[in-house]
Amino acid sequence: PFCRTHSPNSQEECHKNTLKRAEADDPIAVCEIGEMYYRAGDESAYKYFAKAAEMGDAVAHYNLSDSYRRGEGVEKDERKEIYHLEEAAIRGHPDARHDLAMEEGRNGRFDRAVKH
Repeated sequence: PFCRTHSPNSQEECHKNTLKRAEADDPIAVCEIGEMYYRAGDESAYKYFAKAAEMGDAVAHYNLSDSYRRGEGVEKDERKEIYHLEEAAIRGHPDARHDLAMEEGRNGRFDRAVKH
C-alpha cells in the first residue's frame, strides 16, 4: 500500500510516512528512524538499528558494526563489530564488503580479502 501513495510534499509528511512504515515492520523505515535519532545524538538509535538488523536490513547491520567499533551507544566489542560487518557484507552492503576485506587483509588473510 505504501508504494501506491503520492510522494510527500513536506518533511513532516515524509516523517509520518516513515513512522507508518516502521509500525508495519518495514526494516528500512525502522533503520531510517534509528538514523534520525543517531543524527540527533540520541542513544535510542541503537535499539532501532538492532530491530532493523534482526529483520535483515544490511544498513542496520553496518551501522551496528560501526557503533561497536567506536563504542557509541554500545560498549566496544570487536566480536560483535565483525559479526555485524559480515552480516552487512553478506547482504551486499558495499562499504561493509570493503571494510571486511580491509580487516581480512590486516589479519593476513589475503585469500579471504580478495573475495569481498
